[in-house]
Amino acid sequence: MQIPEIERAIEAILFATGDPIELSRLSEILEIDEESLEKIITKLRDYYDFERRGVRIVKLENSYQMCSAPEHAGYIRKALETRRAPRLSPSLLEVLSVIAYRQPTTRAYVEQVRGVDCSYSITSLVEKGLIKESGRLDVPGKPILYRTTKDFLRVFGLESLSDLPELPEFSDTEDGQVSFADMEQEKIPEENKEN
Repeated sequence: MQIPEIERAIEAILFATGDPIELSRLSEILEIDEESLEKIITKLRDYYDFERRGVRIVKLENSYQMCSAPEHAGYIRKALETRRAPRLSPSLLEVLSVIAYRQPTTRAYVEQVRGVDCSYSITSLVEKGLIKESGRLDVPGKPILYRTTKDFLRVFGLESLSDLPELPEFSDTEDGQVSFADMEQEKIPEENKEN
């Protein structure tokens, strides 16, 4: 099969499935090795980006998916007559952050970090498809482990979890609190300093 034919087949498969499809599955379908296929998909992704087409091919870990270009979201909402999904509250973002950086993790761990009950937040994030159950921890009580989903990657524009920003380094004081000495002090401009 020639490269233009492979590109057309990739477009057709990604368009028809709608969901992310793994590179290994595409390789199997198109009967081409994964390394060559990834180069072809990267070239196709670059073409869509450069030409500012209405669709994009996004990479989600080891999978690919065709989706609409973010700059056309307003038009798509109007066409589908749907409202914009509600924003995530600060508490949902906190819970999601803990899970994203410490996954797979339990509700108890998230609650320990936040210091409050997180049952509602975790249920809400599962319903939104941003996190999912990923097994049970092998300790008494067998608590559920949670991890982020491919929808999480897509919503936050990440190819993989390695694209998450680095966490700052903090050390705990004797009482388990973060020390102010570990936090960077913001410089106050001279004109704002009190005499």
